[in-house]
Amino acid sequence: MKMRALFVYNPKAGKAMIRSKLSDILELLEQGGYETLVRPTTKRGDACDYVKNCAPETELVVCSGGDGTLDEVVTGMLASGRNIPIGYIPAGSTNDFGISLRLPRNMLRAAEITVTGKDFPCDVGAFNEDVFVYIAAFGLFTEVSYETDQDMKNVLGHMAYLLEGVKRLSSIRSYPLKVCYEDRVVEDEFIFGMITNSVSVGGFKQITGKNVVLDDGVFEVTLIRRPKNPLELNSVVAALLNRDINAECMLYFRTGHLTIESREPIAWTLDGEFGGSHEQVTIHNRHRAITMRVKRN
Repeated sequence: MKMRALFVYNPKAGKAMIRSKLSDILELLEQGGYETLVRPTTKRGDACDYVKNCAPETELVVCSGGDGTLDEVVTGMLASGRNIPIGYIPAGSTNDFGISLRLPRNMLRAAEITVTGKDFPCDVGAFNEDVFVYIAAFGLFTEVSYETDQDMKNVLGHMAYLLEGVKRLSSIRSYPLKVCYEDRVVEDEFIFGMITNSVSVGGFKQITGKNVVLDDGVFEVTLIRRPKNPLELNSVVAALLNRDINAECMLYFRTGHLTIESREPIAWTLDGEFGGSHEQVTIHNRHRAITMRVKRN
């Protein structure tokens, strides 16, 4: 008997290349022994609903789109109570998590891995009542990912994020925060923060630190303190991009659980999508909560 697969894809992701590859991908799944139910997304929440409703009746979920589509698929999988393998065919503008999983950008090669690859138990993040796959962030540049027009993303790729971010450098906000992790409490003003389980953010590799492991039960946390002048701001950005940790302007640590409190609601982004505004967030690592299909060694 054929196994059952659910294929969820975002037809608008990236440059809509999935449209020309769809029949070839389905043929690969068929040759791999899968009878495939195909579901394109038309609005936010579709991918989550498809997976939540169909996961109990499938042996494999395959998704194609950007990191936001994958986020919805993972959210739906966790809501279903199942942990069946997820194959990811990256098709977005940056595909940070695809880079972390060492998946090829070639869509047909990635599709082959969903059939012939191995299963990799992977950590995900719990964010209050929500879920994120590889990043929860606030502050400088974070609103760019969900405010940048999709057509602009398609044309410019991750440069679109940078171009939009530059427009905001003249109006940088800082946030007085109380950060609690392990047995430490830090109170300071920060302009940016990211809690990550990824080797790439915004298309930049190693921006989250060195020796990142996706199944170790901890996040890499980077918080940037408010700079005192423009020169200090430039030093902060250079330190971030070069991973030259500067204790005076950056707070960096690894942890599996933390809370962040603020005096006013702060807008967060989860995997590049708007994650709501919150005065307090509790974030913890769900160790090896999902299974991703990756290339065999």
